[in-house]
Amino acid sequence: MNLMLSNDDGVHAPGLRTLAQALTQAGHRVMVVAPDRDRSGASNSLTLDRPLHPLSMDNGFISINGTPTDCVHLGINTFFKDQCERVIAGINSGANLGDDVLYSGTVAAATEGRFLDKTPIAVSLCGRRHFDTAAQVLLDILPQLNCLQLPPNSVININVPDRPYADLTGIEVTRLGHRQRSDNPVQTINPRGKECYWISAAGEVADAGPGTDFHAIEQGRVSITPIQMDMTRHSALPMLQEVFPDTAL
Repeated sequence: MNLMLSNDDGVHAPGLRTLAQALTQAGHRVMVVAPDRDRSGASNSLTLDRPLHPLSMDNGFISINGTPTDCVHLGINTFFKDQCERVIAGINSGANLGDDVLYSGTVAAATEGRFLDKTPIAVSLCGRRHFDTAAQVLLDILPQLNCLQLPPNSVININVPDRPYADLTGIEVTRLGHRQRSDNPVQTINPRGKECYWISAAGEVADAGPGTDFHAIEQGRVSITPIQMDMTRHSALPMLQEVFPDTAL
C-alpha cells in the first residue's frame, strides 16, 4: 500500500522510525510528514497564525514546524497529493486510552486522514520500550484491517501493551474507557519571578471494566477501538426537539 505516516512525538521519535522501517521492510511505500518537535496534546489544532516551513531530512522524512494535523493536511493535500491510500499515526510513546483521544495529537493526525480510501489508524505503545512489538502487531492485523469497510469518518485506535511480543495475551475489540478529572494545574514561579503553571497529568482511571480499552491493556491484550468524528449526541436529539420545536423565533 501507499501509506503516509505521522505522529505527535516529533520527526525524530523512535516509534515513528520503528514504524516506518517495519512497513517499508514489509513492502509498503511509506511517506512521512511529522512535527519538528514533540507536539503531544496538540489535538486537532491547525496553525493559522504563521506560515509552515517543510524541511526534507536525510532519511526522506519531511519535518514541519507545526502540529500533527498540519503535517497530515499538508502531506495528503500537497506533498503526496493523490498518492496515499491510508494515514497511520504513531507509534506513540505512551497510551491513548479513554478520554486521552480528546487531546491526543496521534489520534488527531490519524483523524486528518479520514478523507482517504482506507480508514486511518492511530497506534500507541502503552510505555516507552517495546516499539518493535507495536510495529509487529500492526503488520499482523493490517491485512484484516484492509478488508474492513468501516463507515466514513471512522478512525481505528490501537493500543499495545509495553511488553515483548511473545508476552501479549491476545487482541480485543474494545470501547473507550473514561478517566477522572485531572489534578489541578501546578503553580510555580519562573527564574524571573513571573507566575506560571504546569498542566497536571491525566486523571486516574474511572471506567476500566471489562470491554474497555483500559481493561484490555491491563490484561496484556492489544486494544482495538473504532472511534468516529460525529460527536452528535443522537439520543438527546428528541429531548431537545421537544423543547425547541422547529418554529420561527
